[in-house]
Amino acid sequence: MTITTTGTTVVHGTAVEEFSAVRDAFGAVAAGEPGLSAQLSVRLHGRAVVDLWTGPEVTGDSLLALYSSGKGAAHLVAALLVQDGALELDRQVARYWPEFAAEDKGGLTIRELLSHRAGLIGVPEGFSTAELADDQRLAECLAGARPYWTPEEGYGYHAFTIGALIGEVVRRVTGKSLQRLYDERLREPYGLDFYLGLPEAEEPRHLPVQPLPPEQQAQADAQAPAPDSLTGIAFNLHADPPTDLADFAGIRSVRAQGPASSGSVGTARGLAKLYAAAISPVDGRPPLLTAGTLAEFTTPHTPGVDLVTGEEGHFLLGFEAQHKRYPGLGTRAFGHSGAVGAQALADPDSGIAYSYTRRRFAYGGGGGAAENRQLVAAVASSVAALRR
Repeated sequence: MTITTTGTTVVHGTAVEEFSAVRDAFGAVAAGEPGLSAQLSVRLHGRAVVDLWTGPEVTGDSLLALYSSGKGAAHLVAALLVQDGALELDRQVARYWPEFAAEDKGGLTIRELLSHRAGLIGVPEGFSTAELADDQRLAECLAGARPYWTPEEGYGYHAFTIGALIGEVVRRVTGKSLQRLYDERLREPYGLDFYLGLPEAEEPRHLPVQPLPPEQQAQADAQAPAPDSLTGIAFNLHADPPTDLADFAGIRSVRAQGPASSGSVGTARGLAKLYAAAISPVDGRPPLLTAGTLAEFTTPHTPGVDLVTGEEGHFLLGFEAQHKRYPGLGTRAFGHSGAVGAQALADPDSGIAYSYTRRRFAYGGGGGAAENRQLVAAVASSVAALRR
């Protein structure tokens, strides 16, 4: 199905009639940002109800750089290991990974690590691209690093490092990389079009990220954090050279290795199905997470202000809290955004699984692009109407 919206803006795909308001909202987003290439996928109680895309070159099958969206997959892997009894949240990280105890980090627990309390956002000299692309190598750098704060002092977004930290614990517990375990337990069984390590055979479907238009890039540069601030360090801006996110995603070795914090690649369909599987029956399988695991991982863990992003109450357990960003969702809604403006989430209370991806960086940063607010609101309203 193809729907012409405004002028030359065209939206492709399908939406069941009860979600026509979501289709209209997506069309309005596309019309409001000329040249936007984006995908939107929504599932309700596991069933696909919205599958839309717009923009030059992009189809529903196009693979886009989704950056921190991979953190959500990493946290799902950790949740499954907790659910299995293989990982104990209140056990010290160093009990699984002895080298981690250096620089007085021996008391840090898995729960505190998942809550972004470790203070391991970077190292004084910064990371090379090769280190950022390789989670095991990054973990080796971080094992001996001195934290930028202690757990008692607060929490802050580990932009480039949380996936490597979690991944090393996973490797010590299972003998497998987080990427391999994700493939075995999530991507392959469910046929997910979302990758932590993009196979060479899938490269023809990959579309490179588009930077901001020059005038917006100039504004963004003027507002960039100081390289030696906690924000600058977390995003590796103090390195020589500083990390450019658009360039980073364009490197084949980054896509091939799939660092869990920063190197995910996929489609909106793939991410929506991943989050749907977490909370709902999908493909004849029961939900991945039990009620007890959901309760643990959807409890707020970070009161106060994030030392890196400035966001209030940023995290549940691992996952980003979604209710404050999108008030139409339940308080247990969990998910993760991606630097380009992507947003993916699940709401256990309503059964919604949502994913929005875009090819061009969204101006303003700070989690999912601003248009997610109107898109999620349209989804939540459509679901509420079904209940009346």
